[in-house]
Amino acid sequence: MTIYNQQDSNIRKTWLLMALFLAFIIAIGYGFSYVYQSPGILYFAVIFSLVMNFASFWWSDKIVLKMAGAVPADHDTYTELYHIVENLSITAGLPMPKIYIIPDLAPNAFATGRNKEHAVVAVTQGLLQIMDKNEIEGVIAHELSHIGNRDILLQTVVVVLVGFIAIASDWFMRAQLFGGGRNSDDNKAGGLLMIVGIVLAILSPIIAQLIQLAISRKREFLADASGALLTRYPEGLASALEKIGNYKAPMMTANNATAHMYISSPFGGQAFKGMAKLFMTHPPVEERVKALRGITV
Repeated sequence: MTIYNQQDSNIRKTWLLMALFLAFIIAIGYGFSYVYQSPGILYFAVIFSLVMNFASFWWSDKIVLKMAGAVPADHDTYTELYHIVENLSITAGLPMPKIYIIPDLAPNAFATGRNKEHAVVAVTQGLLQIMDKNEIEGVIAHELSHIGNRDILLQTVVVVLVGFIAIASDWFMRAQLFGGGRNSDDNKAGGLLMIVGIVLAILSPIIAQLIQLAISRKREFLADASGALLTRYPEGLASALEKIGNYKAPMMTANNATAHMYISSPFGGQAFKGMAKLFMTHPPVEERVKALRGITV
């Protein structure tokens, strides 16, 4: 897949995800309105899903930065980092993104924003402390590749929408368990709807997690390759990934909602085998490093 195909694919996936979210919330709203005989619930679901889609498009990056505890990087304090980002942005033909610092000793980084004109690159203090300049350049080039490939909107929208799906499902389960529904014994349709609703509530977080994983893993290989070509030095990123993979402690702000956004898992170095690989947010570091060291520039 070429970079341009990847960009178009990410745009389509973003709109598809938002459309599926809209349909999902309306379906839940319809179920509630039917069970509780209140059309107002359906109207609320429609309005709420539209508002959530709007918010996820315009403000999800701010939500993600807040969840990560990221703060704007002071230019005088992080002068070298600014120069690295600026030089690589020029090389990549991208506008200079905003730079944020995550006060965490675990080495990691991510990019966010709705487009390249409103992009942010966030790095941890730990990454800046244990990486040399070539490794930092490799990490920044990887994140700029996410921006150039238009990954950032998709991965940022996922945080808000997928996270809310899990919350809505839990809400639906609690509503069913604690009563308030129709009591007619002969209403088989209503009973069936409640059963389907409970099944949906159980499965939807799993489905949401699988969506999150599917959009993340293959994208990392492309960003690795694009970043290596940007710096013309694949070893810088390969070495950085090894250091991140060897750091065993998780990030203080690590959570499942934002894990897919980082350059590597924020839960610390972990070994996954067999079926466990299916539930990783990132490809194994070893595979990424091997691929990078096989690149000829």
